[in-house]
Amino acid sequence: MTQEEFHRRTQMLVGEEAMQRLIAARVIVFGVGGVGSWCVESLVRSGIVRVTIVDSDCVSPTNVNRQLMATVPNEGRPKVEALRERLLDINPEAQITAIQGVYDETTASQYDLNGYDYVVDAIDTVKAKILLIQNATASSAKLFSSMGAALKMDPARIEVSEFWKVNGCPLARALRNVLKRPGMRPRKKFLCVWSPELLPNLGDTAMLESEAGAIKQKANGTVAHITAIFGFTLAGLIVKDITILK
Repeated sequence: MTQEEFHRRTQMLVGEEAMQRLIAARVIVFGVGGVGSWCVESLVRSGIVRVTIVDSDCVSPTNVNRQLMATVPNEGRPKVEALRERLLDINPEAQITAIQGVYDETTASQYDLNGYDYVVDAIDTVKAKILLIQNATASSAKLFSSMGAALKMDPARIEVSEFWKVNGCPLARALRNVLKRPGMRPRKKFLCVWSPELLPNLGDTAMLESEAGAIKQKANGTVAHITAIFGFTLAGLIVKDITILK
């Protein structure tokens, strides 16, 4: 397969100039779980070749129901390693940088967000999400963020809104409670993928709560069609931003 063949159907839709902008774009995705993994696959299939993926976790059995690279053979492998392997199977010429690590106060300086055109926030912990939002909106990159994708079943309720207009999402509410404080507000506006739907967990959460430990604040039920649509929507926002001239 040549790169011309790989890009042909996308280029037919967006045109040659936009195709070249897709190829030249630089994207970093923080969190490649249920949302981020699908986002990255869509970006690469759409023609973006320079992608950095960041996640500290390894594939576990409870990831298999919703995360792209989570398969039985990949159990125990770093998520970024398994995902990078899949992405290179899709486009062997893609430049995929895989970083197994966290984004926090001790590591944030290692990421030059100004070196990217787009930052995708698919992190699921409040503290790290706040830090990334603050740093990304202070950079030259454009930020797109995923709000909570758990406890949802209805794909028709998924929306895209500017952060301060997200309504009915507990994660967004928790973020706003911190980011509205003096000196904490994001430097610029950014779009979020979210849904106001909020279902109860009907099954036993004890095992998942134990597995989550100190890494995640709470484990909730999640399904693939919701996390995938969140991820595909994030990718679509980037592709649209690149290909449609302002």
